[in-house]
Amino acid sequence: MKSNLLNNFFATIGRKTLKGLWEIDQYTRLVGQTLYWMAAAPLKGHKIRFRSTIIQMVRFGVDSIPIVATIAFFIGIILGMQAAYQLKPFGASIYMADLVGVSVTRELGPMLTAIVLAGRSGSAIAAELGTMKVSEEIDALRTMGLNPIPYLAVPRVLSMMIMLPSLTLIADFVGILGGLFVGIFSEHIDFWLYFNETTRALVLKDFLTGLIKSGVFALLVATIGCYQGFSVSGGAEGVGKRTTTSVVTSIFMIIAANVLFTGLFYSTL
Repeated sequence: MKSNLLNNFFATIGRKTLKGLWEIDQYTRLVGQTLYWMAAAPLKGHKIRFRSTIIQMVRFGVDSIPIVATIAFFIGIILGMQAAYQLKPFGASIYMADLVGVSVTRELGPMLTAIVLAGRSGSAIAAELGTMKVSEEIDALRTMGLNPIPYLAVPRVLSMMIMLPSLTLIADFVGILGGLFVGIFSEHIDFWLYFNETTRALVLKDFLTGLIKSGVFALLVATIGCYQGFSVSGGAEGVGKRTTTSVVTSIFMIIAANVLFTGLFYSTL
């Protein structure tokens, strides 16, 4: 009895491991093909579907501005209040401008924007492509001689890689405004004093590190959404499961990548 339980335990671990390795292999193949059709193929005369890309840019970027800006503003307010609470006893409330500015541009701006888009747009990519897979529209594209990667994946990945860094810049600006709001109305700091302290604290590398992170996050969110959509099976239930997996996996990979890049930038910049 104990032997059977032990065998079943290791067999389950083995199956899960093999399935995970197979998923990683298929995902990396999709990323490689997407990057090829997005970067190398146009040099050989293949045209990117710019009309579809622009449509996706509006959906992923323009339509996401209100929620991204609102969340960034609230995060700026929270950071400002926490910083002021810690610094006020030392008479150093003005340095909350440094903390808010650097934290938002380097870490919270790109990461929170990516998480919002993972839930809003990454799930939409997985659901759309999954529905097309279930209804056999993707098979129909292959029958017509159209490769689903450049036709469906490239416009979504390209639009995400353009819009997520753009939304990150908006989140940076609005998050700093949230800290400024606390500084002026709660700590009674002069506007120009807060502004000058923020500009003194921030340098170009703070924005660049955030933009580099956001570009990687965009690639992760879009390609994971595409992979999960292309991998759907089993009808509506399969679409639901893959959509959920897309969001969870994207958020996990965003945080893991953020840890990696923060350590890298911390040691080199």
